[in-house]
Amino acid sequence: MRKSHPLRRVVLASAATVSGIVLLLTLKPSSDPGSSSAQAAGTGASAQEAAQGGAGAPVTGTVTGDAVQTQFGNVQVKLTIDNNRITKAEAVQAPSGGTSTQKTADAVPKLNADVVAKQSPNIDTVSGATYTSEGYKKSLQSAIDKANSGGAQGGSQSGGGQAQASGSFTGDAVQTQFGDVQVQITVANGKITKAEAVKAPSGGTSTQKTEQSVPKLNSEVVAKQSANVDTVSGATSTSEGYKKSLQSAIDKANAGSAQGGSQSSGNQSGGGQQSGSGQQQQASGTFTGEVAQTQFGDVQVRITVAGGKVTKAEAVKAPSGGTSTQKTEQSVPKLNSEAVTKQSANVDTVSGATSTSEGYKKSLQSALDQAGI
Repeated sequence: MRKSHPLRRVVLASAATVSGIVLLLTLKPSSDPGSSSAQAAGTGASAQEAAQGGAGAPVTGTVTGDAVQTQFGNVQVKLTIDNNRITKAEAVQAPSGGTSTQKTADAVPKLNADVVAKQSPNIDTVSGATYTSEGYKKSLQSAIDKANSGGAQGGSQSGGGQAQASGSFTGDAVQTQFGDVQVQITVANGKITKAEAVKAPSGGTSTQKTEQSVPKLNSEVVAKQSANVDTVSGATSTSEGYKKSLQSAIDKANAGSAQGGSQSSGNQSGGGQQSGSGQQQQASGTFTGEVAQTQFGDVQVRITVAGGKVTKAEAVKAPSGGTSTQKTEQSVPKLNSEAVTKQSANVDTVSGATSTSEGYKKSLQSALDQAGI
C-alpha cells in the first residue's frame, strides 16, 4: 500500500477545517439566540440607570411627574429619591368616583411597590386598571426625567445646593360638582407651615361637609408635607379637588425653589415697588378683584396694599334691595376687618349671609392674586 506523504496530510486537514467553518457559518441562525435577552438586559440596565439618575451627580429629594389625563381622571406620580435610589413612589392624583375609587385603591399600591422594587419605569400593568396603570407609567417616566435633569426638590445634588422656597403659593382653582376648591400653602425654607382652602364648596350640606373636611385636610398637609393626604369620608369630591389644587400649589413652590429664591404666588402688580436688590417684589397700591356673581347680586372687593401687606379691604359691589341690604350691612364690615387681620381670603363665612360671604371671598382672592399676596 502506498503511504501518504506527511505534507499532503496537513494540506487535507486544513482544507477539511476550512470547509467545516464555512458550513457552520452557513448554518448560523439569522438572529443570535442571545440577542433578545442581551437587548432586554441592556434596556433594563438603561431604564434602571434612568431611574437612579444616570451617570450624573447623585440626586436626593422629591420630584413630581407631569399630570397625565386618562378617560377616568388624571394620574400624577411623585417620587422620593435618596442618593439616586427611589425610596418611595406615590400617586398624588388618581381617578376616583364610582368604580374608579376601588380600582385606584387596588392598583396604585401595587404600582408604587413595583417602582421601588424595580427602580425603573418598566413596571407591570395592573389587571383591571389598564388606564390608570398607563397614566401612572407616563407620569412616572416624567418624574424620572425631571430627576435626571436635576429637578429633584427639597434635597441636594453634589456640585451645588438646592434653593428652598419661602412664601405663600396659591394652587389652581379646581372645579368639583359641588363648587370650586382652591388651596393656599405657606412655605418656610422648603417646609409647608400652613395650608388653607381659600375656596371650598358651600351652601346646603356642602357647608357642613367643608367644615368637616377642610380642617382635617389642612392639618394633614402640614403633617405629611405632600399632596398625598387621605380623602375625608363623606367629602370625596371636596377632598379630591383639594388634593389637585394642593399639588398645583406645591408645584409652584417647587418652581420657586428651582429659581433660587423666595416666591409669592400670584402675579405681581404693575404698580408694585421693588424692595431692594435681589428681593421679592413687594406690591403697594390698590387692587380690585374680579366680580363674583351670587344669587342675590354681584360682589366685588378692592384691597389697599402697602409693602406687600393688606391695610384695607372694601366691597365696591355688594347685594342690595330688600333683606339683602341688611345682610350686606351686617356682613361686609366683618369680612373687611377679617381680610386685614388674616391677610388672606380664608375669612369666616358670616352666618345668615352665606352667598355674600362666598362671593366676597372669591373676589378677595382675585385681588390678592393680583397683588401677589
